[in-house]
Amino acid sequence: MTAFEDPTSTRLGQFFGPAAAAHPGLSSFDLLSRAREAFIVRLALADLAERSLDMQYYVWDGDTTGRIIVDRVMKAADRGVRVRLLVDDPYYKASDPVKAALDAHPNVEIRLFNPTSSRRWSRLDFVVDFGRLNRRMHNKLMVTDNAAAIVGGRNIGDIYYGVNTVANYRDLDVLAVGPVVRDLSGVFDRYWNSASTVPVAAIVDRAYGAADLDAILARLRAEIARADYPYPIDQDLNELGAQSAELRDNLVWARGQIIADDPEAIARRKESDEVVAFIRERVAELKEELLAESPYFVLHARAQATVKALHERNVRVRVLTNSLASNDVLLAHSGYAKTRRRLLKNGMELYELRPDTDAFRPGWSLHSGRSSAALHTKAMAFDREAVFIGSFNLDPRSAVINTEAGLYIGACRKAGGLHGDWRRASQQLSRPPRPEWRDCLGDSEGRPKSAPPRRARHRLPPALRRQPVEAPTDRLATMRPTFPTMNVTMRPDDLILPDGQAVVAPQPQLLTEIRLQLRPRSPSSSAQ
Repeated sequence: MTAFEDPTSTRLGQFFGPAAAAHPGLSSFDLLSRAREAFIVRLALADLAERSLDMQYYVWDGDTTGRIIVDRVMKAADRGVRVRLLVDDPYYKASDPVKAALDAHPNVEIRLFNPTSSRRWSRLDFVVDFGRLNRRMHNKLMVTDNAAAIVGGRNIGDIYYGVNTVANYRDLDVLAVGPVVRDLSGVFDRYWNSASTVPVAAIVDRAYGAADLDAILARLRAEIARADYPYPIDQDLNELGAQSAELRDNLVWARGQIIADDPEAIARRKESDEVVAFIRERVAELKEELLAESPYFVLHARAQATVKALHERNVRVRVLTNSLASNDVLLAHSGYAKTRRRLLKNGMELYELRPDTDAFRPGWSLHSGRSSAALHTKAMAFDREAVFIGSFNLDPRSAVINTEAGLYIGACRKAGGLHGDWRRASQQLSRPPRPEWRDCLGDSEGRPKSAPPRRARHRLPPALRRQPVEAPTDRLATMRPTFPTMNVTMRPDDLILPDGQAVVAPQPQLLTEIRLQLRPRSPSSSAQ
């Protein structure tokens, strides 16, 4: 089964056709940086679908956002649209009946990527076959009528669209139109038809039919009706429709290239390294500057040496990642913390996100309140000229274990826009700083492990005192990591690192909240 082959016969294809004809060989792009906008555009693409709707996701939560998008997808199927849903297998069988019931629709097929062999003994299967089951499909992609697509870092769930009451992600997607969409569909087809993909109907223990479908849709729509969803969906869709011509005319036309790992690498037990190989090539060609955002940032020795070589060539390298307090995977932060001093010495500028920042709240719903912020964007800007945006984290799991995909957009003014965000953030950070925060957990860099005085605990920022996010019990696809309970106590003090200084901007407004800068080691510190 392959993608729909005649996008010009659909409304979407005809809507963008004249502009595409005026830019031969180019595709058009727009960044979806605000959570509300990213959610509404997804609904709009589902509503506009006439012939095909292909969706590929690592996580599809069974919360209100997940249910609403499922409802729109199923309504598209009711209109005769062929729907293909490819989701990473969650290692849990609890949501199999939901997926199998939806799969009973004559226009819907759901497949699982690299599932466990036994649903009954899935945990044992994971232990016995860890080498295979540890390989996950991390891609995020949506394609409508082979005419328009969304690719980037967002999965499906409340936390990705600014409506979670405890914590929300800063994330980034790209809306793409033009020839690159056909390439994206080709990538989807490769995964859909790969040896690692299994129809959900072949996994469940009985056949599901129309009665099961009707029951699950009735339950789904009742739960949506009971939910107090913060976005006025119909109003937002009407406004988007009224502004569609203006939005089309403001798209950026550039050359786009989809970079994706080979899904067959998992069945062959080989490394998935196409994306990381491409990034290495682009980094080797840098002349002035590299900007990167990655929620999980763990560079091996070879990459650390590359940073030093770039610095020696006067190439500026700046990275934004999660701080200990905003990171939802402590193991990943531990790996990052062990490399931080070396990266600073090699000339990298590191920025860490505070969970209590207000920088991203304008793109979130009122339901988000004072929820914690965490970084989930995966983006790189090369020499202010080109960008790579997708699912790829700068860590070993994305590099060689998981499959990843992303869009490389060349000669793009969006790269300049990312640079502008960093420039304005640096201006904020250049102001006289307040006393810096220091955590007292201790780590491999020689920080003290003693707990702070009891009287200092009330100074912990409110966002860090929140309870961990509870995973929704009703999953459509896969479990995502929840924010762990962290015994973090912080107090005003001067130093974070023996060799570094943490500068906290007063009232930070933009991307970066904590900047780490290398400070020369004093002779007395050599024994630490």
